[in-house]
Amino acid sequence: MEYNSDFRYDLKRGQKAEKWLGGLLEADTLEVKRDFIAHKTKRVFVEYECNGKPSGIRATEADWWGFVLDDSAVMISTEKLTLLVNDAIAQKRYRRGGDGNKSLGALVRLQDLVEYRYTPPTTTEESTDE
Repeated sequence: MEYNSDFRYDLKRGQKAEKWLGGLLEADTLEVKRDFIAHKTKRVFVEYECNGKPSGIRATEADWWGFVLDDSAVMISTEKLTLLVNDAIAQKRYRRGGDGNKSLGALVRLQDLVEYRYTPPTTTEESTDE
């Protein structure tokens, strides 16, 4: 992004962001989670299964997810969070948790939430079409 010192230009961009966030909070569906130890672990627990059934991210009807962390919050689309969860599971970054450890959750790094740059994993096998 190119720097621009024009106040009116910056004001318009800020107002666009305000409208987007306002619309998100008013109209779209948002699932909010509070993680009390993310500041220590640098990860959030995203539930995807409970009692052997899809739950959390795999059962949500929300368009967006928000994570409240101490004095800040992070918002991400459900679509992008799902990709991060699948990636964490593929890398064996998941654990049991919740009431009675009945849930499975992916451990998604805070950095990945904030700096979302998903790159699909590459395979070591190359396809050979003849």
